[in-house]
Order: sequence, then C-alpha cells, then structure tokens
Amino acid sequence: MPIWNPEYECMERAQMRELQLSRLKDQITRAYTHSKHYHAALDAAGVHPGDIHELSDLAKLPFTDKTALRDNYPFGMFTVPMNEIVRVHSSSGTTGKPIVVGYTRADLQIWTEMCARLCSAAGVTADDRVDMTFLYGMFTGGWGMHYAIERIGATIIPAGSGATERHLMMMQDFGTTVFIGTPSYAVYLSEVGEREGIDFAQLPIRLGLFGGEATSVAMRKEIEARMGIRATDNYGLSEVGGPGVAGECEVGVGRHVNEDNFYPEIIDPDTGEVLPEGEVGELVLTTLTKEAMPILRYRTHDLTRLTYEPCACGRTLCRIDPVRTRTDDMLIIRGVNVYPSQVEDILFSVEGVSPHYLIVVDRKSGLDNLEIRLEIDAALFSDRMEPLVEMQERIAEKVQAVLGLRAHIRLVEPGSIERTQGKSKRVLDRRKL
Repeated sequence: MPIWNPEYECMERAQMRELQLSRLKDQITRAYTHSKHYHAALDAAGVHPGDIHELSDLAKLPFTDKTALRDNYPFGMFTVPMNEIVRVHSSSGTTGKPIVVGYTRADLQIWTEMCARLCSAAGVTADDRVDMTFLYGMFTGGWGMHYAIERIGATIIPAGSGATERHLMMMQDFGTTVFIGTPSYAVYLSEVGEREGIDFAQLPIRLGLFGGEATSVAMRKEIEARMGIRATDNYGLSEVGGPGVAGECEVGVGRHVNEDNFYPEIIDPDTGEVLPEGEVGELVLTTLTKEAMPILRYRTHDLTRLTYEPCACGRTLCRIDPVRTRTDDMLIIRGVNVYPSQVEDILFSVEGVSPHYLIVVDRKSGLDNLEIRLEIDAALFSDRMEPLVEMQERIAEKVQAVLGLRAHIRLVEPGSIERTQGKSKRVLDRRKL
C-alpha cells in the first residue's frame, strides 16, 4: 500500500526528534502563556518553558488527568479566544461533567490529516465505499474518520449508529467495501446479517477499521471469519483530539503513532517514572501541534508498550501494542486484581463460547462474589444437562487457575446479553464501594 505522507511517516529518527523538540517547546510555551491551569500547574512544579532543552526534560512537567479537564469545564482549557474555535466536541459525561475539547481551523486540518494517514495505512483507497457506523454528534469518533475518508477521495456513507438493518441493506445495495465502527458492533451486525440470510462472502466488503474499545485476538478473528474481511485497529481519545493518534498498517504489528503531532511516553503507573522502550506501562501523551487546547503529559490509563524499530511497511514512526487493559478498569475482588481482558482471554479459549459475556460482581454478607455470564452456541443447549454442567466446571477451573478466584459460571442462550451500538458493556459492579 502507498504511504499517505512519507515526509513524516518515514522521517529519519534524528530529524523526528528535532521536530518534536521544536514543537514541544512551542506547545509548552503556548500552554503556559494562555492557559490558567497550566500556568499554575507549571509554577507549582517549579518548571518554566525555558527549562525544556531536550525531550527528556518533558519528565519535569506534571501530569494531566481527567480531573483537570473536568474542573475546567467547559472552556477553561482553551488557549485561544472563542471566536477562533470553529468546533467543540465532548465526552459522554456519564460520570459527571463531560470533557470538552475545542478545535481551531488549523486543528481540524491536522486532525483530518492524522486520520487520513491511519485510514490509508489500513488499506482505504479512493475507490472504496465506506460505511461509517460510529455515532455522530458530540462524540469525536465519527467526525475525524469522516473527513479523512473524504480527503482520501473515497465515498463516505455517513449512516451513523443504530438501524442495523439499514446498514445491512446499504452494504448490499451500495456495494460497501469498508466498515468503520466498534468491534462489538461488527459482531452484532454479523449476527443480524446471518439471521437474515446474508452471505457476507458474496458482498464486496473487504476491510474493517475498528476503534472505540479494546478487542482481543479471538474477537478479531471472529469478525474476520464472519464478515470475510481484514480487521484493523486504530487508537485515539477525545482528550487529545479524537481518533488519529495511532493506526495499524498492512503488516499488522503494532499501531503507528503520529509522532509529529503526539509525543508518547510509557510510565510506571504507580510511580510515574518514565520506562525504557519495550517495557509495558501506562501510555502518556503530549500534543505537539494543538492550537485550541494543548494537552501536556496526559495520563491515558491505557497499558501498552512502545517500540521504535522501523516497520516492514517502510514507516519509521514508533508503534504501540494493541491496548487491551486500562489501569482504571481493574476490579479488586477479594483482594485479587482482575482485568476484564484476562477474563475474555479465558472465555475465548473455550470452544463454543461466543464473544458476548458479562462480568457481574456483587457483595453478599461482606464477601465479594464473581459471576460470569456468557453466551454459548445454541447447538449446545439440549435436554441433557451434563454437557453444560461439565462446560461450566471446566470454565470455572480455568478462571480459578488464572485468576486465583472461584467464579460462578452462568451459561445463557444466544442473544441473552444486551447488545449495544457503541462500546460494549462488559462489567456490572453492584458493590457499593
């Protein structure tokens, strides 16, 4: 596949470092000069923009987290007057005030460029017809990818979320070749399509660009098998601008970070210490070109690792591993640290288990109880209970062997677990902690 912008995507490492340092100095100066939050935060840390002489000096700066962004709701993090803001987006705000992000006209141009790179790297060309299933509105996911598809020259079908039957109809009637959405929605759409007798192998669809939630290797293979496509993964978050931070190329070994616009660090989530290349830790991102809302050392809570080895595709941009785990989605059950991704890996190793499951945590008589509800193939349900009991016991033993916890396994029929058009809900914590 051709590389969208070889000037930056294939830049020599020394040249990239020089560019990053120059942009970092400008970004810190902008934030310090025009943001009350960052002016106060840097003064409190005893750091001045003039103290940044090399990239490693970034570690002197304090971290930014969601609390700072919420405390400055709605426009307190902006560094330009409102008459220069041409668009705002926000998070869902399900845990309080939403996080608001703003864009100047230049920010939108850069955002489109970043998303065009990852779409092109995944395999999108001007000949494609792209079904956009991300939610439009205040959510950033659909918009960045939408304008990227237009810049590439492909045909965008801005259907948005919901109305699965409509998506299936358009796939058949419009000749859709590319699908963009969450992996869980792709599984749901394939289920509905199969029920309606649609043979995806007979459709021209060939490629899926997925984001918005973590996905396992097993789920990815499930999507590829059921829809007959190649599934790719991209990474982004609203706090630093939306999708476009990193994307997967055709080689499929890691996600290339658009380093000319985002400076990545990996830190120890407990100590905040910057970790060397190759070690797993929490991803921290600093924007390098944002005009409306610079973000310095944002703690993503996503666990991954960085590699700077050039990719076989020809890109020299560093890569991050697929993000499967977040530091803030960890459950502590009877003193044991449990990540949903661990449970998913266990479940998907069992034949007959579908990609749909729900982890339910409750507390009774002062003790935590772990229940895992999972859908299994309809063919496994019969008049004989023995096979189901054996499967429950086998899964419970696997869970205990990996997590050190005994879980109650509840097998349910296909379609029993709620489907969502956006991010899937995997955990129901009923404890009042």
